[in-house]
Amino acid sequence: MEVRYLFHSGFAVDTGAHLLIFDYYKDTPRGGKLADGVIDLAEISGRDVVVFASHSHDDHYSPVIFGWRGALPRVRYVLSDDIRTREEAFRIGPGETLDLGDLSVRALRSTDAGAAFLVRTDGKTIFHAGDLNWWHWNGETDSYNTRMARDYRREIDTLRGEKIDLAFLPVDPRLEDKYLWGIDYFMRAAGADMAVPMHLWEQYGLIGRLRAEETAAPYRARIAGYSRRGERVSL
Repeated sequence: MEVRYLFHSGFAVDTGAHLLIFDYYKDTPRGGKLADGVIDLAEISGRDVVVFASHSHDDHYSPVIFGWRGALPRVRYVLSDDIRTREEAFRIGPGETLDLGDLSVRALRSTDAGAAFLVRTDGKTIFHAGDLNWWHWNGETDSYNTRMARDYRREIDTLRGEKIDLAFLPVDPRLEDKYLWGIDYFMRAAGADMAVPMHLWEQYGLIGRLRAEETAAPYRARIAGYSRRGERVSL
């Protein structure tokens, strides 16, 4: 697989037979290429493309993706069911599964909005968390944070026993010292051959900080890194 970081929680995953695009919204600079973190239709013309949007927040979804149909005759869209659009797309909600023949999707319930996706295609299993995370906020009420811990762990626990090749997981600097709680629980409970931090708000140095954490020692070598838009993620 080849993975390219687009922006924020947006990634392009080339599995060979398919190009999977997750949570794409930043469509600038105009005339940009994949190497700039921008989908250039000429670069992917003729590909079997599947576009995923995990929820309606504007840092995860933009209607710009539907403008690709004219140039990509084999494009398909898989949207969380909280996204309101009249465009033709496959819709999936938490707890549901979708079988497209060459690709299957299972949706988990987000702890924020929409869904997370467990995608199987071309012999690979890929997890994109969207905004499913352990959102423990310093300053929030104990009841909120207790509920968050319960809800996050419940969803991730459903992945125990899965063989996940690649997982995209939020590592959000706004959570301060709790920024790694979500990825840490995921890697211990479910695990993945490679984990790609996302939702970094361009604070790419957080990946190095995560790798250096004593807590991350059991899976440190499986944390992928990147430092700019358009970069190929080293797996």
